[in-house]
Amino acid sequence: MDREQRYFRIAAKKASYSPQWLKRVRQALGVHATEMARTLDVRVSVIYRLEKSEDKKSVSLRALEKAAEAMDCKVVYAIVPRAGKTLMELAERQRWRKKLGRS
Repeated sequence: MDREQRYFRIAAKKASYSPQWLKRVRQALGVHATEMARTLDVRVSVIYRLEKSEDKKSVSLRALEKAAEAMDCKVVYAIVPRAGKTLMELAERQRWRKKLGRS
């Protein structure tokens, strides 16, 4: 699994949370919100709500995937240890903490 997460760990070192991915990608592609709404068969207000919910970190993965698909993109999602560590390093550290009686 550490091998699979390698590129995500590299990305995590370089980037912090970047708000408004949906809106920024949509605009970079030159897709107007009304066009995206038509593709998803929803009202334009739904697109704006979706973008706001992403900004508030309350958007669902399902909604992100649908929006990404409408823009011919995909969502890339990962959970990686902090500070660029591998899962093996993190697991080993946690095992040592247990042995030493620390949490």
